[in-house]
Amino acid sequence: MSIALLLGICIGAILGLTGAGGGMLAVPALVTAMGWSMQQAAPVALIAVSLSATLGAWDGYRKRLLRWRGALLMAASGAPMTWLGAKLAAHLSQPMLQGLFAIAMSAAAVRMLQQSVPWRQAEAEAQIGRIATVCEVTGRFQWNWPTAFLLMAIGALTGTLTGLLGVGGGFVMVPLLRRFSNVSMHGIVATSLSVIALVGLAGVVSSVARGIHLPLIPTAAFAAACMVGMLLGRRLAQHLSSSAVQRGFAVLLLLIAARIAWQVMPSLLPN
Repeated sequence: MSIALLLGICIGAILGLTGAGGGMLAVPALVTAMGWSMQQAAPVALIAVSLSATLGAWDGYRKRLLRWRGALLMAASGAPMTWLGAKLAAHLSQPMLQGLFAIAMSAAAVRMLQQSVPWRQAEAEAQIGRIATVCEVTGRFQWNWPTAFLLMAIGALTGTLTGLLGVGGGFVMVPLLRRFSNVSMHGIVATSLSVIALVGLAGVVSSVARGIHLPLIPTAAFAAACMVGMLLGRRLAQHLSSSAVQRGFAVLLLLIAARIAWQVMPSLLPN
């Protein structure tokens, strides 16, 4: 139980700092520490990450950072896709799921490292506003069809990955919103957290509907610890460089992805 509590605090803090990566770390952490399969760990991770993300989203809403209309549109397009992801997960073996997880982690890490480099940031800022823009006066998205389609596509991709891998999807939303919108980083984190909360709960429902059993006490302890970590992470985020946090998190993702790949490679390679 103490391991679950410690893991929960650490993962919640990372989610609060980055707006992403809670599920990506929670699933392999639960698989390793608790000895569960990915199918067992995914809904537990989603419950904890979704509840923690709700706290972070509320904090962003109070500070007027949350773009709630965009978040609702992404969640509305993403929630139904969790069913498709869960359906796909049910037909894949444990090594195959872990291999896909390692690939997703590596891709997210590489993208984060690229965006944390100063000249990459300047390049991204020069390209900002091509699709989705926020009005400086109202602080809201300037709604048109390209903006709507962009947010719906991000939401659908997030929902599919949520159902398939048991991740919140922030590692998809954060870099895509940074690339294709002019929302501030703090606003992106708050918006990402709100979508994670809504889509993650839909993913939990999809998993439970397929008969996945949730251990009550470890799930409650892990979720409570994640929520405490979220509050700590949101406080720390005000005092740390977002680029430094991104780089540290990306390196951590790469290390975990390498470990997972090393473990499952013998099962995936032909004999």
